[in-house]
Amino acid sequence: MITLENCAVTQVEGRKRTAPRVRVLVAGGHPIFRDGLRRLLETDGALRVESDSGDGAGPVTRLRELAPDILLLDLTTSDQHAIERLSELAASGATAKTIVLTGCVDTPEVLFAIQLGARGVILKDSAPEVLFKCIHSVMAGQFWIGRGPVSEAGKGLRKLSASQRRSRAFGLTRREIEIARAVAAGCTNKEIARRASISENTVKSHLMHIFDKLGASNRVELALFAAHHRVLDGF
Repeated sequence: MITLENCAVTQVEGRKRTAPRVRVLVAGGHPIFRDGLRRLLETDGALRVESDSGDGAGPVTRLRELAPDILLLDLTTSDQHAIERLSELAASGATAKTIVLTGCVDTPEVLFAIQLGARGVILKDSAPEVLFKCIHSVMAGQFWIGRGPVSEAGKGLRKLSASQRRSRAFGLTRREIEIARAVAAGCTNKEIARRASISENTVKSHLMHIFDKLGASNRVELALFAAHHRVLDGF
């Protein structure tokens, strides 16, 4: 049963009605970070915010208890613990849409997060209104990277997929497929260059061609497409 406590009041055709609030669980990071984020989110009347208690129960347990719509997870550079949490969440079958907060978008940790099902990646220095837009965009079914949604890029890829369906490699050369796979696996340009016995500049050149062919803007979008649109399936 929907109660006023769990709803936001909206105005439709001159009449008030109640709409279910988006339930958000804040997890990870230090207690001060979680508390500050919770206070910020509570300024949006369309959100109902819960915070990880930090008692060791873990986000999977909290997800089962609270069944939120959105999980906001702090992800710092080289944060193996957060990656382990995401792995547990992916294995648990939780339906909450995950958004990770990070200091840098283009990192192996972010790529792993996308592979594990994260629907949004937002920078910690983003303005509050950007965070609110990210949450509502993800709830609406879009993907979000950095400071904006990537639905338009996704549409571009779907058009490319329809027009080039017979070309199973989406126009990519064998070398580009290898590099795209390595990027989706979280490898750096230096690691790719070493494995393929080519220079880092050559890797960068291949990546530019891959981005052009798939309609991606950066390596994170490439990983997102590879994970969610099955671009490299069968190769």
